[in-house]
Amino acid sequence: MLFTAEHRALQDSLRRFIDSEINPHVEAWEKAEIFPAHEVFARMGALGFLGITKPVVYGGLGLDYSYAVAFAEALRHIHCGGVPMAIGVQTDMATPALARHGSEEVCRRFLEPSIRGEMVACLGVSEPGAGSDVASIRTTARKDGNDYRIDGTKMWTTNGTQADWMCLLANTSDGPAHRNKTLICLPMKSPGVTVARKLRKVGMHASDTAQIHFDDVRVPQRYRIGEEGMGFVYQMEQFQEERLWAAASAAAAGNVLLETVDYLRERIAFGKPLLENQFIQFKLAELQTEVECVRALLYRATELYVAGEDVLQLASMAKLKSGRVAREVADWCVQFWGGMGYIEETRVNRYWRDSRLGSIGGGADEVMLGIIARTMGLAGRSR
Repeated sequence: MLFTAEHRALQDSLRRFIDSEINPHVEAWEKAEIFPAHEVFARMGALGFLGITKPVVYGGLGLDYSYAVAFAEALRHIHCGGVPMAIGVQTDMATPALARHGSEEVCRRFLEPSIRGEMVACLGVSEPGAGSDVASIRTTARKDGNDYRIDGTKMWTTNGTQADWMCLLANTSDGPAHRNKTLICLPMKSPGVTVARKLRKVGMHASDTAQIHFDDVRVPQRYRIGEEGMGFVYQMEQFQEERLWAAASAAAAGNVLLETVDYLRERIAFGKPLLENQFIQFKLAELQTEVECVRALLYRATELYVAGEDVLQLASMAKLKSGRVAREVADWCVQFWGGMGYIEETRVNRYWRDSRLGSIGGGADEVMLGIIARTMGLAGRSR
């Protein structure tokens, strides 16, 4: 897969927006441990950034997923990890199933304003006792007349304190775990929805993360996404885009490497720049090679995905490898920065803290390995 002039133009436009509208405020947002999602998303929506792959009929650009990857890579121009992640939830984690399977009514009600940036979305899958093991969620949505009555708790909800609606995965029957779940668009201002607490994290400070509680929340059944009982399948489809998006974070590792090279060129130790140390040169070369390998895997998976092929295995591989490479790059860069790398005010330290989530969120490394093993025929049925 090769980026065209149109891909590059999209990235250039996004970087200009980031330089003028986001990066000047990142330090303040990091300290506040939240960013103004409605304000930022409204400006992004007006420029078409929030609906790149979404249907034109709902205000999207209708482009293929290679443009979403180009967009995700350029997002890493932001000087923190929390804001890009929050944007990714809006574009690639909470809305793909809605765009693909939602009725016209539910798309007009939730997708269209999300593309315009008038609504902030969040994803409700993980729970206190069910993170990567999606089949084990306990949140229920029982039918009552024309409504669902929803009870339960969701955890690790990005955008959770600011969201207008949640793409909620809930059990709608007592059947088999892979056939009893449904995705539902849940308005977050519904009676019975409570932000139980805002979670403090080691990194991703500018992104608000919440635990959400549901106590007899009524939601019209017409807010269901697609068919009842197909929620697990739809969520697995969403995960493919989420994991491709996560793999694009390898671009951030490349940015941190470049910043580290600049620092080492200026940092004098024992009478010469640290960059002249051959061990450091070789390690940086090795790390850059790892970053490019992740990018090549991502591009191959994206090319096949755009062609309509199932990329479960490749997306899982890209997610696994990108998280591990990000951790390795971050750790070595902090080491090369020395004492300054251990100071919170440096961007390399922030990347070190932010990047650790890559091997946990969106399916932990162990889950990715399990999927890869099953698709290789080494274990039971593939997810």
